Amino acid sequence: MSSYWCELAWLGGDDAEPGVVVEIEGDRFARVEPGAPTPPPGAERLDGITVPGFANAHSHAFHRALRGRTQRGRGSFWSWREAMYELAGALEPDSYRALARATYAEMALAGITAVGEFHYLHHGPGGTRYDDPNEIGRALLAAAGEAGIRITLLDACYLHGGIGRELEGAQTRFDDGSADAWAQRVETLGDLGAGARVGAAIHSVRSVDPGSAARVAAWANERSRPLHAHVSEQPAENEACLAAHGRTPTGVLEDAGALSERFTAVHFTHVSEEDVRLLGRGACHCCLCPTTERDLADGIGAGRAIADGGARLALGSDSHAVIDQFEEMRAVELDQRLVSGERGHHDAGELLRAACEHGHASIGWSEAGRIEPGAIADLVTVGMDSVRLAGADAPSALEQVVFAGSAADISHVVVSGREVVDEGRHVGLDVAAELRSSTGALNGALFSHGETNSA
Repeated sequence: MSSYWCELAWLGGDDAEPGVVVEIEGDRFARVEPGAPTPPPGAERLDGITVPGFANAHSHAFHRALRGRTQRGRGSFWSWREAMYELAGALEPDSYRALARATYAEMALAGITAVGEFHYLHHGPGGTRYDDPNEIGRALLAAAGEAGIRITLLDACYLHGGIGRELEGAQTRFDDGSADAWAQRVETLGDLGAGARVGAAIHSVRSVDPGSAARVAAWANERSRPLHAHVSEQPAENEACLAAHGRTPTGVLEDAGALSERFTAVHFTHVSEEDVRLLGRGACHCCLCPTTERDLADGIGAGRAIADGGARLALGSDSHAVIDQFEEMRAVELDQRLVSGERGHHDAGELLRAACEHGHASIGWSEAGRIEPGAIADLVTVGMDSVRLAGADAPSALEQVVFAGSAADISHVVVSGREVVDEGRHVGLDVAAELRSSTGALNGALFSHGETNSA
C-alpha cells in the first residue's frame, strides 16, 4: 500500500478538489478521499494539481528521429512522407528498440502512462522476414516496459502502395502479403504480460483494400480488440477512395464492419457531415493529433462536430513533432477558434477527459484514465510554481494547466502504482542521453538529400 496527499486533484468534475488522499494497492486505486487539509501520516505530499495519467492514443515511435530534420524548405504531407520512408528503410530491431525506449521515456516525462503504438514496420529491408516474424513488434513491447509505461501494440495491416498501386521501396517492409497472413502473424504474439496488449489497425483505405479491411475488422471484433485506422487525413485520399469505391473512407470502413465502440478514426480531418454521423452512430473514438496535423499541413479536425455527433475524442502525438499532451489538448480548442471565429468550443474538463479517460478507452485500457477506487493507479502531478503557472489558484487550476501548462511542469508520474518520474526526472533512464544516442546512431543513414516536394 502506498499513500499520497494531493494539494489539488482533478476527479472528473468541473473543478479541482483540494486535499485529496489517494491510497494505492498493487496497481489499483484502493481509496480516493477529498477534503483532507493536511497530509495524513505516511502519505507522500504532491504539491500542485494531480490528474489521471494521459494516454497517447496514436504514436509512430520511429518518427521521433525526424524531429527538426524535416522543417527546412517548403513541402507537404507527401514530401514529408519521403523522408519518413527513408528513415523506415534504415531501422533494424536493435536501433528501433533504442529509439522507441527513449521516445516512450520522453512520453513518461510528459505524463503519458499508456501509448497506442500504430505499428506497421514489420519486416526487414526489402520485405525479408525475420526468424521471429514479430521481432520488431516485440522490440517495441520491450521498449515500453523499459521506459515504464503501458502499451497497446496496434498491429497494422498494410498491403498496397495506394489504391490500385503496388508497394515500392520501404513500403515492402510493411507488407504481410494478405490480411490472412497478417492475422496469422499477429496471433503468434501470444500472451504479452500485464503492461502490454495487442490491438489491430487498418493502415488506411489507401493501403488496405475493402475486402482485406473487412478481414482485419472481423479479427478485431471476434476478439473484442481495439481497431484503429488513419481516416481522411488528406483530400487526395478522399478523392481516390470515391473514384475507386464510390464511398468516402469512413463509408468503406463502415461497409467493412469496422465502426464500433472499439474503433478509432485517426485524424478524421477532411470529412463530410455523413462521415461524422457514421462515426457517432458507431459510438467510435476519434483521435486528433493537432501538433502533427499542423506540422504536416494536414488541416484542422472538426473536434466539436465530432463530439456533438456522438463520438469520443482522444489525443495522440503521432509523429512526435512535439510530445506534450497539454499542447495537444489546447490545440483542439484553439484551432477551432481560428477556423470559427468563436471561443469556448471545449472546456478544460472535456479536454482532460480526451487526454485521459477517452484516450485510454481508445487503446483498450478502459479501466484507466480516472482517479477512483478500482481504476489503474496512474497519477500525473503538475507543479504550479513555474513562470507559466505561477499565480494559479484552485478555482482556475484546470484552465491554467490545460491552457498554459507544459510537459516541463510535470514533477511526478505514477504508472500502474509505480513511480516512474520523480522531481521531473525519469527514475530509471537518462532520457536526453538516450535520445541523443538513438537518434544520432541513425543520422548517417538519413537525409542524404533535402526534403523535396513530391505532392
